[in-house]
Amino acid sequence: MRIGLLTDGGYPYATGESRLWCDRLVRGLAQHEFDIYALSRSAQQEDHGWIRLPAQVQRVRTAPLWAPEDDGHTYGRRERRRFVGHFTELASAVCGPGEGFADGLYGLAELARERGGLYAALRSELAVRALESACRAPGARRTVHAATVPDYLAFADQLERALRPLSLDWYGDDGLGAVDLCHAASGGSAALSGLLAKRFFGVPLLVTEYGVQLRAHYLAASEGELTAPVRALLAAFQGRLAAEVYAQASVITPGNTHARRWQEKCGADRAKLRTVYPGMEADRFAAVGDGDDSGDEHTLVWVGRFEPAKDLIALLHAFAEVRKEEPQARLRLFGAPVHGPEAATYLAHCKALAAQLFPDEAADAHAVGDNPVSFEEIGGPEAPELADAYASGGVVVLSSVVEGFPISLVEAMFCARATVSTDVGAVVEVIGGTGLVVPPRNPRALADACLALLRDPERRERLGAAARARALELFTIEQNLTAFRGIYLELISHSPVKREAVDEDGEPLPFAHPAEAHVPGHWTGGGTAFSGRTPRWADRQDRVGGLVGAAVTPKEARA
Repeated sequence: MRIGLLTDGGYPYATGESRLWCDRLVRGLAQHEFDIYALSRSAQQEDHGWIRLPAQVQRVRTAPLWAPEDDGHTYGRRERRRFVGHFTELASAVCGPGEGFADGLYGLAELARERGGLYAALRSELAVRALESACRAPGARRTVHAATVPDYLAFADQLERALRPLSLDWYGDDGLGAVDLCHAASGGSAALSGLLAKRFFGVPLLVTEYGVQLRAHYLAASEGELTAPVRALLAAFQGRLAAEVYAQASVITPGNTHARRWQEKCGADRAKLRTVYPGMEADRFAAVGDGDDSGDEHTLVWVGRFEPAKDLIALLHAFAEVRKEEPQARLRLFGAPVHGPEAATYLAHCKALAAQLFPDEAADAHAVGDNPVSFEEIGGPEAPELADAYASGGVVVLSSVVEGFPISLVEAMFCARATVSTDVGAVVEVIGGTGLVVPPRNPRALADACLALLRDPERRERLGAAARARALELFTIEQNLTAFRGIYLELISHSPVKREAVDEDGEPLPFAHPAEAHVPGHWTGGGTAFSGRTPRWADRQDRVGGLVGAAVTPKEARA
């Protein structure tokens, strides 16, 4: 079958959140063909280029969400009247109770498909006036009543970027109209293209969220410099969009129960929800997990990114309590090289706190002092590979105050290491009783749990073995691929895309499909599987050297 994989700020670019699992999915399901429809988030992301794509990727279409995309098209009087009507419906739904959002959204999509892009219209005075009327209308939320003209302009800019997929040229018979299934690798703008494919062509939509897009928008808006009315408008728009995506999706696959709860709060039907855990490479940790070395029994290990959400401050204070009772204990902090001033500042602050809490200790007057806390980089002399970091200690600690799916925790489980974690995100679901869990921002509780495992080697061994068994059962690439393979086949069998066969002049071909194609079930004849569609070799597009080649005609295929 032919899958339209929809991504936002990830695959096939070399940087981005979804690139790893999407690449594993595409490579693992080599029996299917994939068309990639990717939205980019920055010029830097595009400059880094794409990762190497497998042969089953037939086509790649991209569009930027970060740069102006003015196509120079302006609407006449009739089109402006249509635009105002649809945009008013959407704006009223964003500012008020929420009714009419879908009608406004699809009305704008149909206008863009018939008459061209929406760039100029969404940034026009007509749009600003419609926003002002919606914000001041009876029933509008109190926060948006305080919006001013600069707020309307700021929201219009954000809204145009979010709605840019409506104006793309992806919705034709040679684009998303040719796929059997749309798989959105996240919610939000990526899934918006899937909504239009379903509306225009009846293509079923599958939505996967390993990190809830709506939650990410909330956090990004709160950290930015936007005013309260603009943040409220953006939150309302993303909430309405998420609700529509969940309503139209045939199946929604959250990556954990934490994401599932968010989706349910946004109106997702429980009958559509199926948890599919991220697939991770277990083989790279097999040598540690299957080995006899249980690591230094006096060493605590932390692995992750140096950022405030990981709460290394609490971990350092907890380790100070550990050292009071276990003077031989050490704490090794492993992370990737820091990028950006915020991360560098936070790392410097943590190092200064470690130096203050643990002055360098020397055995005698002539020895060089040694600090029991070390900050190390993955790939350095002491940990050339990620598995080496987990192998260096007997207990792995996670001290985060914000966490989605804890990847480092699963990696520690693959390495058969006992763990101490804070109760955030999907931690309890991932651990499943194979490690100790304490409240976040509680150094005393974190210290007590670490001491309990440092003093009990038999318990560490039991928990580590149980953790590895659980990880191999639930979090491997194989289980992830098996789940999506089954979901793909189920969706196609329940919601096949029905297309009318036509000739070169657009005239119907009355006997293009065999009679068996109209009967439920799988039929074969002459070695060819009939699915009620044109044979794949007749419209397949080959990808050569990173570029999309021309369509292969039946004559060329026979040659």
